Amino acid sequence: MPLRARAGKILFAILMLLCGLVAGYGQGKPEKVATASSGNSGYVGNAACSRCHLAIAREFAHASMGHSLTQITPDFLKTLPLPASYYDARSGHHFDVYGEGGRLYQSEYETATGADGKGSEVFRNTHELEWIVGTGENGFGALLRRDGYLFQAPLSYYSKAAKRDLSPGYENGNLSFNRIILPACIYCHSGRPQPVAGFMGKYAPFTQTSVGCENCHGPGAEHVAAMGRGEESPDGKDKTIVNPARLTEQLSDDICMSCHQTGDARALQPGKTYQDFRPGEPLDKTVSVFEIPPTREHPPQDDHVEHYYSMSLSKCFRASRSMPTEKQMRCITCHDPHVEPTAAEAPANFNGKCISCHTAASCTAAREVRAKTQPADNCIGCHMPKRDIRVISHSTATNHRIVARADEAFPDEAFAQTTAEMPDLIHLNAVGARDAKAAATPAINRLQAYDLLRITKPQFNASWLRTLSELESANPENAIVQAGLGHRDLEVRRLPEAIAHLQHSLRLDAMQPNVYADLSEAADLSGQVDDAIGYAKKAVELDPFVAPLQKTLVTRLISGKRYEEAKAAMERYLRSFPEDDFMRKMLAIAKEP
Repeated sequence: MPLRARAGKILFAILMLLCGLVAGYGQGKPEKVATASSGNSGYVGNAACSRCHLAIAREFAHASMGHSLTQITPDFLKTLPLPASYYDARSGHHFDVYGEGGRLYQSEYETATGADGKGSEVFRNTHELEWIVGTGENGFGALLRRDGYLFQAPLSYYSKAAKRDLSPGYENGNLSFNRIILPACIYCHSGRPQPVAGFMGKYAPFTQTSVGCENCHGPGAEHVAAMGRGEESPDGKDKTIVNPARLTEQLSDDICMSCHQTGDARALQPGKTYQDFRPGEPLDKTVSVFEIPPTREHPPQDDHVEHYYSMSLSKCFRASRSMPTEKQMRCITCHDPHVEPTAAEAPANFNGKCISCHTAASCTAAREVRAKTQPADNCIGCHMPKRDIRVISHSTATNHRIVARADEAFPDEAFAQTTAEMPDLIHLNAVGARDAKAAATPAINRLQAYDLLRITKPQFNASWLRTLSELESANPENAIVQAGLGHRDLEVRRLPEAIAHLQHSLRLDAMQPNVYADLSEAADLSGQVDDAIGYAKKAVELDPFVAPLQKTLVTRLISGKRYEEAKAAMERYLRSFPEDDFMRKMLAIAKEP
Protein backbone atom coordinates (compact mmCIF):
# COMPACT_ATOMS: atom_id res chain seq x y z
CA MET A 1 0.00 0.00 0.00
CA PRO A 2 1.65 3.32 -1.00
CA LEU A 3 2.27 5.91 1.73
CA ARG A 4 -0.38 8.30 0.37
CA ALA A 5 -3.09 5.61 0.64
CA ARG A 6 -2.05 4.77 4.19
CA ALA A 7 -2.04 8.41 5.33
CA GLY A 8 -5.50 8.31 6.86
CA LYS A 9 -4.66 5.22 8.90
CA ILE A 10 -1.42 6.74 10.20
CA LEU A 11 -2.99 10.12 10.89
CA PHE A 12 -5.83 8.61 12.91
CA ALA A 13 -3.44 6.58 15.06
CA ILE A 14 -1.09 9.47 15.70
CA LEU A 15 -3.87 11.94 16.43
CA MET A 16 -5.38 9.55 18.97
CA LEU A 17 -2.05 9.44 20.80
CA LEU A 18 -1.28 13.13 20.48
CA CYS A 19 -4.66 14.68 21.23
CA GLY A 20 -3.44 15.54 24.71
CA LEU A 21 0.19 16.19 23.84
CA VAL A 22 -0.07 18.53 20.87
CA ALA A 23 -2.09 21.12 22.73
CA GLY A 24 -0.33 20.25 25.97
CA TYR A 25 3.19 21.37 25.11
CA GLY A 26 2.49 24.97 26.01
CA GLN A 27 1.15 23.73 29.32
CA GLY A 28 4.50 22.13 30.05
CA LYS A 29 5.59 25.70 30.70
CA PRO A 30 9.36 25.46 30.56
CA GLU A 31 10.88 28.38 32.39
CA LYS A 32 11.35 31.51 30.31
CA VAL A 33 14.76 31.78 28.70
CA ALA A 34 15.99 35.35 28.57
CA THR A 35 17.14 36.55 25.19
CA ALA A 36 20.11 38.43 26.63
CA SER A 37 23.02 36.79 28.43
CA SER A 38 24.69 38.48 31.37
CA GLY A 39 28.00 36.70 30.79
CA ASN A 40 30.62 36.16 33.53
CA SER A 41 31.53 39.77 34.29
CA GLY A 42 33.90 39.92 37.23
CA TYR A 43 34.08 36.19 38.01
CA VAL A 44 37.60 34.82 38.46
CA GLY A 45 37.13 31.24 39.70
CA ASN A 46 38.13 29.29 42.79
CA ALA A 47 41.81 29.08 41.92
CA ALA A 48 42.18 32.85 42.24
CA CYS A 49 40.54 32.76 45.67
CA SER A 50 42.54 29.80 46.95
CA ARG A 51 45.86 31.61 46.46
CA CYS A 52 45.12 33.57 49.65
CA HIS A 53 42.48 31.34 51.26
CA LEU A 54 44.04 27.93 50.72
CA ALA A 55 42.97 26.37 54.04
CA ILE A 56 39.34 27.41 53.52
CA ALA A 57 39.40 26.24 49.89
CA ARG A 58 40.71 22.82 50.91
CA GLU A 59 38.04 22.45 53.60
CA PHE A 60 35.30 23.62 51.25
CA ALA A 61 36.36 21.09 48.61
CA HIS A 62 35.24 18.33 50.99
CA ALA A 63 31.86 19.95 51.69
CA SER A 64 28.80 19.00 49.63
CA MET A 65 28.73 22.27 47.70
CA GLY A 66 32.44 21.95 46.95
CA HIS A 67 31.85 18.83 44.87
CA SER A 68 28.27 19.32 43.73
CA LEU A 69 29.20 18.52 40.12
CA THR A 70 32.13 16.28 39.23
CA GLN A 71 33.50 15.60 35.79
CA ILE A 72 33.88 11.87 35.13
CA THR A 73 37.52 10.93 34.62
CA PRO A 74 39.16 7.48 34.43
CA ASP A 75 40.32 7.83 38.05
CA PHE A 76 36.92 8.99 39.29
CA LEU A 77 35.29 6.13 37.41
CA LYS A 78 37.14 3.67 39.67
CA THR A 79 35.25 5.03 42.71
CA LEU A 80 31.79 4.27 41.29
CA PRO A 81 29.79 1.08 42.00
CA LEU A 82 29.88 -0.59 38.58
CA PRO A 83 28.53 -2.33 36.58
CA ALA A 84 24.82 -2.31 37.38
CA SER A 85 21.54 -3.29 35.73
CA TYR A 86 17.93 -2.32 36.31
CA TYR A 87 14.58 -3.38 34.87
CA ASP A 88 11.62 -0.97 34.79
CA ALA A 89 8.46 -3.06 34.85
CA ARG A 90 6.20 -0.17 33.87
CA SER A 91 7.94 0.51 30.56
CA GLY A 92 9.34 -2.99 30.04
CA HIS A 93 12.77 -1.46 29.43
CA HIS A 94 16.16 -2.62 30.69
CA PHE A 95 19.03 -0.37 31.76
CA ASP A 96 22.75 -1.01 32.09
CA VAL A 97 25.42 1.20 33.68
CA TYR A 98 29.03 0.38 32.92
CA GLY A 99 32.52 1.74 32.43
CA GLU A 100 34.51 1.20 29.28
CA GLY A 101 37.78 2.72 28.18
CA GLY A 102 37.85 5.08 31.16
CA ARG A 103 34.37 6.42 30.34
CA LEU A 104 30.96 5.91 31.90
CA TYR A 105 27.90 4.84 29.91
CA GLN A 106 24.21 4.19 30.48
CA SER A 107 22.19 2.11 28.07
CA GLU A 108 18.43 1.61 27.72
CA TYR A 109 17.01 -1.23 25.65
CA GLU A 110 13.93 -3.36 25.03
CA THR A 111 13.77 -7.01 24.07
CA ALA A 112 11.11 -9.05 22.32
CA THR A 113 10.66 -12.78 21.88
CA GLY A 114 10.24 -13.87 18.29
CA ALA A 115 8.22 -16.76 16.87
CA ASP A 116 11.27 -18.97 17.27
CA GLY A 117 11.28 -18.28 21.01
CA LYS A 118 14.54 -16.38 20.83
CA GLY A 119 14.89 -12.88 22.25
CA SER A 120 16.03 -9.94 20.18
CA GLU A 121 16.57 -6.27 20.85
CA VAL A 122 13.82 -3.91 19.73
CA PHE A 123 16.06 -0.90 20.30
CA ARG A 124 19.13 0.13 22.27
CA ASN A 125 19.94 3.71 23.26
CA THR A 126 23.38 4.33 24.77
CA HIS A 127 24.92 7.59 25.95
CA GLU A 128 28.20 8.56 27.52
CA LEU A 129 27.79 10.30 30.89
CA GLU A 130 30.03 13.29 31.51
CA TRP A 131 29.28 14.53 35.03
CA ILE A 132 28.19 13.12 38.36
CA VAL A 133 25.72 15.39 40.14
CA GLY A 134 25.24 15.05 43.89
CA THR A 135 27.59 14.17 46.72
CA GLY A 136 26.45 10.74 47.80
CA GLU A 137 24.73 11.68 51.07
CA ASN A 138 21.45 10.44 49.61
CA GLY A 139 23.01 9.31 46.37
CA PHE A 140 24.10 10.73 43.05
CA GLY A 141 22.94 10.97 39.48
CA ALA A 142 24.62 11.72 36.20
CA LEU A 143 24.38 14.21 33.35
CA LEU A 144 24.94 13.72 29.64
CA ARG A 145 25.25 16.08 26.72
CA ARG A 146 23.52 15.86 23.36
CA ASP A 147 24.29 18.56 20.78
CA GLY A 148 25.14 21.02 23.56
CA TYR A 149 21.98 20.26 25.56
CA LEU A 150 22.23 18.75 29.05
CA PHE A 151 20.06 15.85 30.19
CA GLN A 152 19.61 13.80 33.32
CA ALA A 153 20.50 10.13 32.99
CA PRO A 154 17.56 7.81 33.77
CA LEU A 155 19.31 5.86 36.53
CA SER A 156 20.73 7.21 39.80
CA TYR A 157 22.54 5.53 42.67
CA TYR A 158 20.85 5.68 46.11
CA SER A 159 23.27 5.37 49.01
CA LYS A 160 20.88 4.24 51.74
CA ALA A 161 19.41 1.49 49.55
CA ALA A 162 22.85 0.79 48.02
CA LYS A 163 21.32 0.28 44.59
CA ARG A 164 20.43 1.88 41.26
CA ASP A 165 16.88 3.03 40.65
CA LEU A 166 15.09 5.49 38.39
CA SER A 167 16.32 9.05 38.87
CA PRO A 168 14.41 11.79 40.72
CA GLY A 169 11.68 13.15 38.46
CA TYR A 170 10.96 9.71 36.99
CA GLU A 171 8.45 8.75 39.70
CA ASN A 172 5.49 8.86 37.32
CA GLY A 173 7.12 7.19 34.37
CA ASN A 174 10.35 6.53 32.53
CA LEU A 175 11.61 9.67 30.79
CA SER A 176 14.55 7.84 29.21
CA PHE A 177 17.45 10.18 28.34
CA ASN A 178 15.07 13.07 27.62
CA ARG A 179 14.72 14.92 30.93
CA ILE A 180 16.38 18.19 30.02
CA ILE A 181 18.36 20.11 32.64
CA LEU A 182 16.77 23.54 33.11
CA PRO A 183 18.81 26.65 34.00
CA ALA A 184 17.26 26.84 37.50
CA CYS A 185 18.46 23.28 38.22
CA ILE A 186 22.01 23.54 36.93
CA TYR A 187 22.43 26.96 38.61
CA CYS A 188 22.19 25.29 42.01
CA HIS A 189 24.21 22.18 41.21
CA SER A 190 27.17 23.92 39.61
CA GLY A 191 29.44 26.93 39.81
CA ARG A 192 29.05 29.02 36.66
CA PRO A 193 26.94 27.31 33.99
CA GLN A 194 26.64 29.19 30.70
CA PRO A 195 23.09 28.91 29.30
CA VAL A 196 22.85 29.70 25.61
CA ALA A 197 20.38 32.56 25.30
CA GLY A 198 17.05 31.52 23.87
CA PHE A 199 17.64 27.75 23.79
CA MET A 200 16.19 25.89 26.76
CA GLY A 201 18.69 23.43 28.22
CA LYS A 202 21.60 24.31 25.92
CA TYR A 203 24.85 25.40 27.53
CA ALA A 204 28.30 26.58 26.60
CA PRO A 205 31.12 24.84 28.54
CA PHE A 206 31.09 25.46 32.31
CA THR A 207 33.54 28.09 33.53
CA GLN A 208 33.31 26.39 36.97
CA THR A 209 31.86 22.96 37.63
CA SER A 210 31.00 22.69 41.34
CA VAL A 211 29.51 25.46 43.45
CA GLY A 212 32.37 27.81 44.30
CA CYS A 213 33.46 30.79 46.37
CA GLU A 214 31.80 33.38 44.17
CA ASN A 215 28.37 31.74 44.36
CA CYS A 216 28.12 33.15 47.89
CA HIS A 217 30.71 35.96 47.90
CA GLY A 218 29.97 37.46 44.49
CA PRO A 219 32.35 38.25 41.61
CA GLY A 220 35.93 38.37 42.86
CA ALA A 221 37.80 40.34 40.19
CA GLU A 222 37.71 43.66 42.05
CA HIS A 223 38.78 42.00 45.30
CA VAL A 224 41.66 40.10 43.66
CA ALA A 225 42.87 43.30 41.98
CA ALA A 226 42.69 45.27 45.25
CA MET A 227 44.58 42.59 47.17
CA GLY A 228 47.17 42.45 44.40
CA ARG A 229 47.76 46.19 44.92
CA GLY A 230 48.11 45.62 48.66
CA GLU A 231 45.01 47.63 49.49
CA GLU A 232 43.33 47.08 52.84
CA SER A 233 40.09 48.48 54.26
CA PRO A 234 40.86 50.80 57.17
CA ASP A 235 37.71 49.72 59.04
CA GLY A 236 38.31 46.03 58.35
CA LYS A 237 35.17 45.85 56.21
CA ASP A 238 36.32 45.01 52.70
CA LYS A 239 33.91 46.54 50.22
CA THR A 240 35.40 44.73 47.23
CA ILE A 241 33.87 41.36 48.15
CA VAL A 242 30.65 40.22 49.83
CA ASN A 243 30.89 38.76 53.33
CA PRO A 244 27.46 37.22 54.08
CA ALA A 245 28.10 37.54 57.82
CA ARG A 246 28.13 41.34 57.47
CA LEU A 247 24.87 41.50 55.51
CA THR A 248 21.44 41.95 57.00
CA GLU A 249 19.68 38.74 57.96
CA GLN A 250 17.43 38.98 54.90
CA LEU A 251 20.21 39.59 52.37
CA SER A 252 22.30 36.85 53.93
CA ASP A 253 19.43 34.36 53.77
CA ASP A 254 18.68 35.40 50.19
CA ILE A 255 22.00 33.88 49.14
CA CYS A 256 21.00 30.54 50.65
CA MET A 257 17.40 30.85 49.45
CA SER A 258 18.54 31.10 45.85
CA CYS A 259 19.07 27.32 45.99
CA HIS A 260 17.65 26.08 49.29
CA GLN A 261 14.11 27.37 48.81
CA THR A 262 12.30 26.11 45.73
CA GLY A 263 8.77 27.15 46.64
CA ASP A 264 5.76 26.06 44.60
CA ALA A 265 6.54 28.46 41.74
CA ARG A 266 9.38 30.75 40.71
CA ALA A 267 9.18 33.73 38.37
CA LEU A 268 12.25 35.37 36.87
CA GLN A 269 12.10 39.14 36.67
CA PRO A 270 11.68 40.35 33.06
CA GLY A 271 14.94 40.09 31.15
CA LYS A 272 16.74 38.30 33.99
CA THR A 273 18.51 34.94 34.13
CA TYR A 274 19.69 33.06 37.20
CA GLN A 275 23.22 34.22 36.36
CA ASP A 276 22.13 37.78 37.16
CA PHE A 277 21.78 37.16 40.90
CA ARG A 278 24.55 38.82 42.90
CA PRO A 279 25.15 38.04 46.59
CA GLY A 280 24.46 41.13 48.65
CA GLU A 281 21.49 42.12 46.47
CA PRO A 282 17.89 41.09 47.13
CA LEU A 283 17.12 37.74 45.50
CA ASP A 284 13.77 39.19 44.43
CA LYS A 285 15.66 41.51 42.11
CA THR A 286 16.31 38.40 40.00
CA VAL A 287 13.62 35.85 40.84
CA SER A 288 10.46 35.78 42.95
CA VAL A 289 9.71 32.65 44.98
CA PHE A 290 6.09 31.76 45.75
CA GLU A 291 4.50 29.27 48.13
CA ILE A 292 0.91 28.05 48.19
CA PRO A 293 -0.50 29.08 51.59
CA PRO A 294 -0.78 26.16 54.00
CA THR A 295 -3.96 25.45 55.93
CA ARG A 296 -4.44 23.90 59.36
CA GLU A 297 -5.83 20.83 57.62
CA HIS A 298 -2.81 20.66 55.32
CA PRO A 299 0.16 22.25 57.12
CA PRO A 300 3.56 22.48 55.39
CA GLN A 301 5.34 19.12 55.63
CA ASP A 302 7.83 19.19 52.76
CA ASP A 303 11.52 19.14 53.72
CA HIS A 304 12.91 18.92 50.19
CA VAL A 305 14.55 22.27 49.36
CA GLU A 306 12.12 24.12 51.63
CA HIS A 307 14.74 24.91 54.25
CA TYR A 308 14.23 28.66 54.57
CA TYR A 309 10.44 28.46 54.80
CA SER A 310 10.64 25.74 57.46
CA MET A 311 13.19 27.75 59.46
CA SER A 312 11.03 30.89 59.21
CA LEU A 313 8.20 29.05 60.98
CA SER A 314 10.40 27.98 63.90
CA LYS A 315 10.15 29.54 67.35
CA CYS A 316 13.90 30.19 67.27
CA PHE A 317 13.68 32.24 64.10
CA ARG A 318 10.54 34.16 65.07
CA ALA A 319 11.78 34.97 68.58
CA SER A 320 14.98 36.46 67.15
CA ARG A 321 13.09 39.02 65.01
CA SER A 322 12.94 41.42 67.95
CA MET A 323 16.70 41.22 68.54
CA PRO A 324 19.35 43.48 66.99
CA THR A 325 20.13 42.61 63.38
CA GLU A 326 23.44 40.94 64.17
CA LYS A 327 21.70 38.57 66.62
CA GLN A 328 18.77 37.61 64.39
CA MET A 329 18.74 33.95 63.41
CA ARG A 330 19.71 33.20 59.84
CA CYS A 331 20.97 30.21 57.86
CA ILE A 332 24.63 30.86 58.73
CA THR A 333 23.81 31.04 62.44
CA CYS A 334 24.01 27.25 62.37
CA HIS A 335 25.76 26.49 59.07
CA ASP A 336 29.31 27.35 58.11
CA PRO A 337 29.26 26.85 54.32
CA HIS A 338 33.03 26.34 54.30
CA VAL A 339 32.98 23.38 56.69
CA GLU A 340 30.61 20.45 56.65
CA PRO A 341 30.72 18.11 59.64
CA THR A 342 30.58 14.41 59.00
CA ALA A 343 27.54 12.42 60.15
CA ALA A 344 29.49 11.43 63.25
CA GLU A 345 30.59 15.01 63.95
CA ALA A 346 27.21 16.66 63.26
CA PRO A 347 25.51 16.11 66.67
CA ALA A 348 28.33 17.71 68.67
CA ASN A 349 28.78 20.46 66.08
CA PHE A 350 25.13 21.50 66.11
CA ASN A 351 24.78 21.01 69.88
CA GLY A 352 27.33 23.79 70.15
CA LYS A 353 25.17 26.01 67.94
CA CYS A 354 22.10 25.31 70.09
CA ILE A 355 23.96 26.02 73.34
CA SER A 356 24.98 29.43 72.01
CA CYS A 357 21.38 30.50 72.64
CA HIS A 358 20.06 27.81 75.00
CA THR A 359 21.55 25.99 77.98
CA ALA A 360 21.69 22.36 78.96
CA ALA A 361 18.86 23.14 81.36
CA SER A 362 16.65 24.42 78.53
CA CYS A 363 15.72 20.89 77.45
CA THR A 364 12.58 19.67 79.24
CA ALA A 365 12.86 16.09 78.00
CA ALA A 366 13.35 13.43 80.66
CA ARG A 367 16.98 12.48 81.28
CA GLU A 368 16.37 8.87 80.22
CA VAL A 369 14.88 10.07 76.92
CA ARG A 370 17.89 12.29 76.26
CA ALA A 371 20.22 9.43 77.08
CA LYS A 372 18.63 7.21 74.43
CA THR A 373 19.42 9.52 71.52
CA GLN A 374 22.37 8.60 69.30
CA PRO A 375 24.60 10.02 70.64
CA ALA A 376 23.18 11.06 74.01
CA ASP A 377 21.77 14.60 74.24
CA ASN A 378 21.63 14.91 70.46
CA CYS A 379 19.72 18.18 69.98
CA ILE A 380 19.15 17.89 66.24
CA GLY A 381 18.19 14.22 66.52
CA CYS A 382 15.12 15.25 68.54
CA HIS A 383 14.39 18.75 67.33
CA MET A 384 15.43 18.59 63.66
CA PRO A 385 14.76 14.98 62.68
CA LYS A 386 15.44 13.63 59.22
CA ARG A 387 12.31 12.64 57.31
CA ASP A 388 11.69 10.83 54.06
CA ILE A 389 11.60 13.04 50.96
CA ARG A 390 8.27 12.29 49.37
CA VAL A 391 9.36 13.16 45.85
CA ILE A 392 12.71 11.31 45.82
CA SER A 393 13.00 7.60 46.50
CA HIS A 394 15.32 6.23 49.21
CA SER A 395 16.17 9.76 50.45
CA THR A 396 15.80 11.87 53.58
CA ALA A 397 16.18 15.55 54.48
CA THR A 398 16.39 17.50 57.73
CA ASN A 399 13.28 19.20 59.09
CA HIS A 400 14.39 22.80 59.64
CA ARG A 401 11.37 23.87 61.74
CA ILE A 402 13.29 23.09 64.97
CA VAL A 403 10.31 21.66 66.83
CA ALA A 404 10.23 21.19 70.60
CA ARG A 405 8.09 18.08 70.13
CA ALA A 406 7.23 16.00 67.10
CA ASP A 407 3.56 17.00 67.41
CA GLU A 408 4.22 20.70 67.96
CA ALA A 409 1.48 22.83 66.38
CA PHE A 410 2.37 25.31 63.68
CA PRO A 411 2.32 28.96 64.76
CA ASP A 412 -0.72 31.05 63.89
CA GLU A 413 1.53 33.17 61.66
CA ALA A 414 1.94 30.21 59.33
CA PHE A 415 -1.68 30.61 58.27
CA ALA A 416 -1.69 34.42 57.96
CA GLN A 417 1.14 35.19 55.52
CA THR A 418 -0.76 36.28 52.41
CA THR A 419 -1.63 39.84 51.48
CA ALA A 420 -4.93 41.40 50.46
CA GLU A 421 -3.43 42.04 47.01
CA MET A 422 -2.38 38.39 46.59
CA PRO A 423 -4.50 36.19 48.89
CA ASP A 424 -3.71 32.86 47.24
CA LEU A 425 0.13 32.88 47.27
CA ILE A 426 2.90 33.77 49.70
CA HIS A 427 5.77 35.81 48.26
CA LEU A 428 8.54 34.16 50.26
CA ASN A 429 11.43 36.45 49.31
CA ALA A 430 9.66 39.81 49.19
CA VAL A 431 11.95 42.73 49.99
CA GLY A 432 11.08 44.07 53.44
CA ALA A 433 8.22 42.48 55.35
CA ARG A 434 7.62 38.82 54.55
CA ASP A 435 4.12 38.41 55.88
CA ALA A 436 0.70 40.02 55.48
CA LYS A 437 2.47 43.41 55.40
CA ALA A 438 4.66 42.49 52.41
CA ALA A 439 4.96 44.94 49.55
CA ALA A 440 2.77 44.40 46.50
CA THR A 441 4.13 41.81 44.07
CA PRO A 442 4.42 43.03 40.44
CA ALA A 443 1.59 41.68 38.29
CA ILE A 444 4.00 40.20 35.72
CA ASN A 445 5.53 38.01 38.45
CA ARG A 446 2.11 36.92 39.68
CA LEU A 447 1.11 36.10 36.11
CA GLN A 448 4.07 33.77 35.61
CA ALA A 449 3.50 32.05 38.96
CA TYR A 450 -0.20 31.48 38.29
CA ASP A 451 0.57 30.22 34.79
CA LEU A 452 2.95 27.58 36.18
CA LEU A 453 0.61 26.53 38.97
CA ARG A 454 -2.57 26.25 36.95
CA ILE A 455 -1.15 23.31 34.98
CA THR A 456 -1.67 20.94 37.88
CA LYS A 457 -3.83 23.10 40.14
CA PRO A 458 -6.82 24.41 38.16
CA GLN A 459 -7.90 26.63 41.07
CA PHE A 460 -5.23 29.11 39.97
CA ASN A 461 -6.70 29.51 36.48
CA ALA A 462 -9.07 32.27 37.63
CA SER A 463 -6.17 34.21 39.20
CA TRP A 464 -4.17 33.81 35.98
CA LEU A 465 -7.06 35.12 33.87
CA ARG A 466 -7.68 38.01 36.25
CA THR A 467 -4.00 39.02 36.29
CA LEU A 468 -3.76 38.62 32.53
CA SER A 469 -6.73 40.94 32.08
CA GLU A 470 -5.03 43.47 34.35
CA LEU A 471 -1.85 43.37 32.30
CA GLU A 472 -3.65 43.48 28.95
CA SER A 473 -4.18 47.18 29.47
CA ALA A 474 -1.34 47.94 31.91
CA ASN A 475 1.56 46.23 30.08
CA PRO A 476 0.50 45.17 26.57
CA GLU A 477 4.00 45.44 25.07
CA ASN A 478 5.32 42.50 27.03
CA ALA A 479 6.03 39.20 25.26
CA ILE A 480 4.83 37.13 28.22
CA VAL A 481 1.56 39.06 28.37
CA GLN A 482 0.89 38.72 24.66
CA ALA A 483 1.74 35.00 24.78
CA GLY A 484 -0.72 34.60 27.65
CA LEU A 485 -3.44 36.49 25.82
CA GLY A 486 -2.90 34.30 22.77
CA HIS A 487 -3.08 31.10 24.81
CA ARG A 488 -6.22 32.35 26.55
CA ASP A 489 -7.94 33.04 23.25
CA LEU A 490 -6.75 29.75 21.79
CA GLU A 491 -8.28 27.82 24.70
CA VAL A 492 -11.72 29.30 23.93
CA ARG A 493 -11.19 29.05 20.15
CA ARG A 494 -11.10 32.77 19.41
CA LEU A 495 -8.65 31.93 16.67
CA PRO A 496 -8.08 35.27 14.85
CA GLU A 497 -7.52 37.02 18.18
CA ALA A 498 -5.23 34.21 19.36
CA ILE A 499 -3.11 34.39 16.20
CA ALA A 500 -2.82 38.18 16.47
CA HIS A 501 -1.64 38.05 20.10
CA LEU A 502 0.79 35.20 19.48
CA GLN A 503 2.34 36.93 16.48
CA HIS A 504 2.59 40.12 18.54
CA SER A 505 4.44 38.16 21.25
CA LEU A 506 6.93 36.82 18.73
CA ARG A 507 7.62 40.29 17.40
CA LEU A 508 8.62 41.21 20.95
CA ASP A 509 10.63 38.02 21.55
CA ALA A 510 11.19 35.57 18.71
CA MET A 511 12.76 32.86 20.88
CA GLN A 512 9.59 31.27 22.30
CA PRO A 513 8.97 27.67 21.20
CA ASN A 514 5.77 27.39 23.24
CA VAL A 515 4.33 30.39 21.37
CA TYR A 516 5.19 28.79 18.02
CA ALA A 517 3.45 25.61 19.26
CA ASP A 518 0.32 27.60 20.11
CA LEU A 519 0.46 29.37 16.75
CA SER A 520 0.75 26.03 14.99
CA GLU A 521 -2.38 24.79 16.71
CA ALA A 522 -4.28 28.02 16.02
CA ALA A 523 -3.29 27.95 12.35
CA ASP A 524 -4.23 24.27 12.06
CA LEU A 525 -7.66 24.91 13.56
CA SER A 526 -8.08 27.84 11.17
CA GLY A 527 -7.32 25.66 8.16
CA GLN A 528 -3.98 27.38 7.49
CA VAL A 529 -2.11 24.15 6.83
CA ASP A 530 1.17 25.53 5.50
CA ASP A 531 1.40 28.09 8.31
CA ALA A 532 0.70 25.37 10.88
CA ILE A 533 3.59 23.31 9.48
CA GLY A 534 5.93 26.31 9.40
CA TYR A 535 5.21 27.23 13.01
CA ALA A 536 5.66 23.61 14.13
CA LYS A 537 9.03 23.48 12.38
CA LYS A 538 10.15 26.66 14.15
CA ALA A 539 9.10 25.26 17.54
CA VAL A 540 11.19 22.13 16.90
CA GLU A 541 14.12 24.26 15.78
CA LEU A 542 14.09 26.17 19.07
CA ASP A 543 13.37 23.14 21.27
CA PRO A 544 14.66 20.10 19.37
CA PHE A 545 14.50 17.62 22.26
CA VAL A 546 10.85 18.05 23.27
CA ALA A 547 8.95 15.00 22.04
CA PRO A 548 5.46 16.60 21.82
CA LEU A 549 6.80 19.30 19.48
CA GLN A 550 8.26 16.75 17.09
CA LYS A 551 5.06 14.69 17.23
CA THR A 552 3.08 17.80 16.45
CA LEU A 553 5.24 18.40 13.38
CA VAL A 554 4.65 14.81 12.17
CA THR A 555 0.91 15.28 12.58
CA ARG A 556 0.91 18.63 10.76
CA LEU A 557 2.89 17.19 7.83
CA ILE A 558 0.47 14.28 7.45
CA SER A 559 -2.49 16.68 7.65
CA GLY A 560 -0.87 18.69 4.87
CA LYS A 561 -0.41 15.52 2.76
CA ARG A 562 3.37 16.03 2.83
CA TYR A 563 3.94 12.32 3.36
CA GLU A 564 7.61 11.98 2.48
CA GLU A 565 8.43 14.87 4.84
CA ALA A 566 6.31 13.18 7.49
CA LYS A 567 8.24 9.94 7.11
CA ALA A 568 11.54 11.84 7.36
CA ALA A 569 10.26 13.64 10.49
CA MET A 570 9.37 10.27 12.06
CA GLU A 571 12.89 9.03 11.36
CA ARG A 572 14.40 12.17 12.92
CA TYR A 573 12.11 11.74 15.91
CA LEU A 574 13.22 8.16 16.49
CA ARG A 575 16.87 9.16 16.32
CA SER A 576 16.19 11.36 19.35
CA PHE A 577 13.57 9.15 21.03
CA PRO A 578 14.27 5.54 19.97
CA GLU A 579 12.36 4.22 23.01
CA ASP A 580 9.01 5.36 21.56
CA ASP A 581 7.32 2.07 20.58
CA PHE A 582 4.28 3.81 19.09
CA MET A 583 6.22 5.99 16.68
CA ARG A 584 8.37 3.04 15.70
CA LYS A 585 5.22 1.13 14.70
CA MET A 586 3.89 4.12 12.77
CA LEU A 587 7.14 4.43 10.86
CA ALA A 588 7.04 0.72 10.04
CA ILE A 589 3.53 1.19 8.61
CA ALA A 590 4.72 4.19 6.60
CA LYS A 591 7.57 2.16 5.13
CA GLU A 592 5.43 -0.79 4.05
CA PRO A 593 5.69 -1.35 0.26
